[in-house]
This record gives sequence, C-alpha cells and structure tokens, in this order.
Amino acid sequence: MKAFNYHSASSVKEATNLASSNSAYLSGGMTMIPSMKMRLANYKDVIDVKKIKDLHGIKVTSKSVVIGAATKHADVANSKEVQKAIPSLSSLASRIGDAQVRNRGTLGGSIANNDPTACYPSACLALNAIIHTSDRKIEAEKFFKGMFETALKKGELITAVEFEIPEKSHYFKFPNPASRYAMVGVYVAKHKSGVHVAITGAQSVVYREKNMEKALNDNFSTSALNGISIDTSELNSDIHASAEYRASLILSSAKKAVEHCK
Repeated sequence: MKAFNYHSASSVKEATNLASSNSAYLSGGMTMIPSMKMRLANYKDVIDVKKIKDLHGIKVTSKSVVIGAATKHADVANSKEVQKAIPSLSSLASRIGDAQVRNRGTLGGSIANNDPTACYPSACLALNAIIHTSDRKIEAEKFFKGMFETALKKGELITAVEFEIPEKSHYFKFPNPASRYAMVGVYVAKHKSGVHVAITGAQSVVYREKNMEKALNDNFSTSALNGISIDTSELNSDIHASAEYRASLILSSAKKAVEHCK
C-alpha cells in the first residue's frame, strides 16, 4: 500500500470539500482497502465518511424506503421496518458475503463500486431507486454505466438510496460458493406501473431483462417465462460458468424469484 493522506469527515460538506483530483471516500472499505493493499488502486487522499451521522439510518414512508449510504448490510438485513416494507431487500442484504462483510460493508460503498456481481445494483434497478448524492438525485437506470463505472462525478458523494415499495418482489441469487458474489442474481419486482426484472452477475453491468418483463406484465406467473430465449452474446463466460450456463441460471432463477414473490 502506498502512502496517502487520511481524513475523517464529520459532515457531507466537509467530506466534499476535502475531495481532490486523486481522492476516494472510505466507508466499509470492503473493496477499497484490499485494492490499495494490492496496489490496484492508489489515492492521494482517503476521506473517511463513517462518522457522518447524516449518512446513517433507515426511513420508511408509505411509498419508499430511504437508506443512508453508510448504513451497513447487517442493519438493512435486521431492520424490522425494511423486513415489513420490502422483505426482499432485507433478504438480499442478509445474504451478502459473510458476517464480517455484512457488519462492515455499506450500501453506498456497494453501488459506488458497482461490481458486476454485486447484489444491491439489481435492487436499485428493480425497485426504481433514486440515488441521492451531495449534488443531485440520479435515477438508477442512469446510474450504472459499465463495469465498475457509475454516473458519479469526481468528488460526488452518495448520501442515501431511495427504494420504491413494490406490490410484491423477490431476489434469487445463485452464489459463487467461495466468494458468495452472484454468479447470477435475479430481482423481480411487481409495481403498479409494471414488472421489473433486474439481472446481476451475468453481464459486465447490471441490466433489466425486457423480454421477461413483457411476459410477466401479461401474465405474472412462472409459466409466462416458458420459452423465453436468453441472448448469450453479451453474457459473462469464465472459469465459474459459461455464457450458456449463465443463460440457464437466469431463466431458472427468474422462475424461482417469481414463484417466491410476496
């Protein structure tokens, strides 16, 4: 790990004022710290945002669940309010990594990193999330740009994520047995405005499966997915799973997500 300047911010304004041309925000540090140790990433300034009170907490209204960016996965998983409003979201959080990761990793850190196999990005797309930052509000559809790439500008800090409460939803993940990242994860959410099906782990970035959405809008049942053909041309193919295997996982996982929607 190369030398850097460490800062501990007590407010969002202080954190953004400390940002430089070569800086990064530190919350849970589940990806950032290992990357720095292996010298895959190098920053002049590291700004710790864990102590900023405004970045913590969960608020539930009749229409949405707003979660502070520095809220830990374990807090989302154990929240009675989230379990009641969006049970699929608390269930998703409960299966991220292991106990150590869940008690250190944060929602904001996860989506800012935008790992193509992470779980939270699929929740953002399926639940019509709005990402609140220090400068603006960004629709989830416009936030995830590519592998480890988001719409965040330099020095922009995620402050909260606002999830729309669906009529019913479920997230089904087929995890890598070692890392527990999603080899394929499918988040199905039925809203008054229509069905969203978000896929993670299958391509270089999270995406919505439009053919499945159309079929489920016409008939919200597992049988509606029979005969759906998954295009393998852009699917990941690696030592863990071929593109063809991932296509099969997408279909089977989507059916299980629909079956367990509540």
